[in-house]
Formats: sequence, C-alpha cells, structure tokens
Amino acid sequence: MNKSQKLLGVSVLALAISGCAVTSQPIERSVSVQRAQSDLLNMFKDQEPLSGPLTLHEAMARAVKYNLEGRLKVMEEALAKRQVDLASFDMLPRMAASAGYAGRSNVSASSSQSVDTGTQSLEPSTSQDRDRGVADLTMVWNVLDFGVSYVSAKQQADQRLIVQERRRKVVHTIIQDVRAAYWRALAADRLLTQIDSLMSRVDQARSNSQQMSEQRIGDPIQALSYQRALIEATRQLEDQRRALSLAKTELAALINLPLGTDLSLTASNDYPLPELKVELATLEQEALASRPELREQDYQARISAAETRKAMLRLLPGLEFSAGGHYDSNSFLVNQSWADYGVKVTWNLFNVLSAPAAIDVAKAGEEVAAARREAMSMAVLAQLHVANANYHEAQRQFQTSQQLAGLDTQIAEQLRNRYQAQGIGELELIQGELNALHADLRRDLAYAELRNAYGQVFASVGLDLLPAQLPSDSLSDIAGALAASEDRWQQGNIGSLTN
Repeated sequence: MNKSQKLLGVSVLALAISGCAVTSQPIERSVSVQRAQSDLLNMFKDQEPLSGPLTLHEAMARAVKYNLEGRLKVMEEALAKRQVDLASFDMLPRMAASAGYAGRSNVSASSSQSVDTGTQSLEPSTSQDRDRGVADLTMVWNVLDFGVSYVSAKQQADQRLIVQERRRKVVHTIIQDVRAAYWRALAADRLLTQIDSLMSRVDQARSNSQQMSEQRIGDPIQALSYQRALIEATRQLEDQRRALSLAKTELAALINLPLGTDLSLTASNDYPLPELKVELATLEQEALASRPELREQDYQARISAAETRKAMLRLLPGLEFSAGGHYDSNSFLVNQSWADYGVKVTWNLFNVLSAPAAIDVAKAGEEVAAARREAMSMAVLAQLHVANANYHEAQRQFQTSQQLAGLDTQIAEQLRNRYQAQGIGELELIQGELNALHADLRRDLAYAELRNAYGQVFASVGLDLLPAQLPSDSLSDIAGALAASEDRWQQGNIGSLTN
C-alpha cells in the first residue's frame, strides 16, 4: 500500500468517526416560553374556584386535593401499581413465536466419507429446498423461575404499599404546613390594617415635625429627637409588617392558588384553646402503630425476608417444561408440521457454592431492617414527647401573651384619653399604641404557634385526618371529613383511620 492509499484510508476513517459523533442542540427560548405557558395553565386548571372566606379545613382540603407535591405522590402511587401489574407477568411461561423465509444462493448438498477407508461413500445429495418458509411457536415454563418471580412480585407489591405510606407522610406534612400558614395569615388579616393605619399616623407626625423644624419652631434638638423616635417606630412597624406580609403568599402556594390571589379568611375575634384529652401513653402506642415511616419499615422487613426466600429458592434445581409447534415448507420432509414437548431438570451447581453467602447477606438485610425500625421507633417517640412539650409550652406562652396584650390595650386606651384631654403629646400616644400593637402581634403569633403545636402532636402520632373512603372528591366533602376528624380528636377519640 503506497502513501497516498494510506492517507485516503485515514481520511475515510476520520470521516466515518466524525459522522458517528453525537451532538446535542440547545433548547430554543421559544420552546421554553411555550413550556412555561403550558405549565402555568396546567398548574391551576380544573380547580374549584373560591366562593367566599376560606376556613381552615377548606384550606386543608384544597391542599390535599390540589397541592402539586401531593399530586406527584398520587402519580408515583399509580406508577407503583402499574409496576406490580408488570411484575405479575414475569410469572407467566415464556412463549416465543417466529415465522419467516429462508433461502440460499445454492443447493444445500452433502456427501459422506467412509471412516475406515476415507473414500467417498455417497454421492453429493440434498434434502432441503433452496427456498422455504418456516414457523415456530414454543412455550417454556420453569418452575424455579416461577417461584422466584412470584416472590419478586410480592416484593413489588410491598414497594407499592411503601409508596402509599410515603404519600400519607406527604399529606400529613402538607396539612400541618397549611395549619401553621393559615393561623399566621389570619393574624396578618387581623393586624395588617392596624399596622398600616398606625404607619400613616407616624408618617403624618414626622411630616408635621419636619415642617416645624424648617420653620424653626421649638428646640431643634428636641424636634430631631422626636423625629428619630418616630423613625424608630416606623422601623418597628415595618419589621412587624414584613413578618406577616408573606403569610398569605405561603398559604396560597400550599393550596395551589395563583400567587397574588386576594385571599379572604374566616376571621374570629375569640381565641378558643385546643385541649389535648388523650393520655400520652395512648399516643405513644398509636404512634408506634400508625407512623408512615414505621409502617414503611415493616414493609421493608417483609421485602428483606422475601429476599432470603429468593436466595434459598435459587439453591433448588429448576424443573423446565417445554412444548412447541413447528412448520417447515421443505418439500423433502415427510412431515412438514410437527409438535414437540419435553421435561428438563437444570441446576446451576455454582449456586450451591454462592448460596450460603447470599443467604447470609439476605439475613443481614433482615437484621438491619429490624435495627432501623427500632432506631426509628425511638426517634418517633422522641418527636412525640417534643411535640407534647411544645404544646404545653405554647399554652403557657399564649396565656402570658394574652395577659400582656390585655394590659397594653388598657394602657393605650388610657393614653388615648389623656391625649384627647391634651395631657400628653402625640409621640407618647403613638408609642403606647405601638406597644399595644406589638402585644397583639405576639398574642396572635403565640396563638398560631399553639394551634400549630396542637396539630403537631397528632402529626407526630401519624394519625390520618382523612378516612380511607370519601363520598366524593369534592372540596366540601374533604373539608367536612377533616373537620369531623379534628372534632373527634378534641373529644379524645383517636380511632385510627389508616388503612
């Protein structure tokens, strides 16, 4: 091969390699814009519109039905069910069908040679047509494979139940998040109007003071100190407003409403105290039986035990049954169609060597699952006791905050009377009203924390607010079921609604 031929060969090889190179084109912005518009439509479509002020249980119902994370878990559960159905097909016999055409460029002929003399003992002959059609239908069923596939299908079914438990956990978390966000949003509804009104008064007082300073009326240092006190009051009001302004946005995101929706909540002027009427020992027992994480570990233990059975099954020899029908258009055949069948025992002898190690691994998996469940049980009990302590602490903090709010309200009322009688200046009145507003905020936030801590006790137990079956999936039925469950819990009846 000369030099030019080598160069040509290298060039052809380089061209072939470059032709096999894989490249990826960036997604055009127009495609991303179209996808964004589609997502916005899909996120909020087919939702029941708001028809009035939103109650706590209506907000929970919307979160359970429309929250995107909850929807994802529903889809994952549906996927797990389909995977169980797919795993069941592995238990069926293997059946293969084939049909086609076979041909060759010359005659398939052969001759024979004598073993003793080495001479040809038969002239070349053929027993096969050059062109023929063939078809086969063969079924093979291995008893050992069936047993292993059956155990695997049971494991897949347990995986589906694990997905259900994870969905329960997501629902518990969503409901608890909605509870906390709702009470904070309700506090915002109560106080933001007061904060905005007081901020307007502070701004007006600052404007008046600045005009007096510009006209050189009064002591300049006293005027500047007065303005500084008003600015400090504004800063405190802004801090309070920031703490409350995002509560409705958080609630809207949880119940899957378009962000910026003007939410109207069912307001109440009183502060009913939730009471925990269930013994802690009862809650402990229920938590160990109902928490989704522990039930998930129960299924994991079953999966690990099934893995041990699979390792033992692989020790056994396989019994294989086969049957099939065949057709060949070869004109030399006496029978162009026929059936065959058979029984065969197969045994991979190396499985005997590896089986003890496989069984040990599977049993170790069972022990790990049991140890993990025990460690998680301890963590669950700790969470329950922490939630119970937080509830009682939240009770004390709310009662203290409520007393302080009552006293500051009375002080503000007295200062208002004195201001009207021109006994004090506006700054002193504003400071008194600001203190009262601070106290109201602390009281409302403490109440929100109390309601959240009360709900967290039952969330730590793993109780389901929703029964297994509902009359329908309408928001009113879901909200009614949620309210009925909470009424039972407040009466001390925590009959488990889990499956």
